[in-house]
Amino acid sequence: MNKNRYLLCLLLCGVLLYYGVPRLAPYQDGMAGIFSIAWLAFALMVIAGNLTAILYAPKKKKYTSKKIAFSPKKKKIRYFQ
Repeated sequence: MNKNRYLLCLLLCGVLLYYGVPRLAPYQDGMAGIFSIAWLAFALMVIAGNLTAILYAPKKKKYTSKKIAFSPKKKKIRYFQ
């Protein structure tokens, strides 16, 4: 479930970058340039955080019964007369 959320966040960030980057002016003087650089920095942090969460998420373990996996072997006792 979480991987789907991280993937959705990555896709939304990509859409925002697709629409936002052509309108940004990082080389402009004043507040417009500072805003553009800060916006791009935050977008890169979002991408890095979501990629890290996807790549380093713990893997789901297959269900194994503890009774079957850790039970000692039973020996058959034979009585001969």
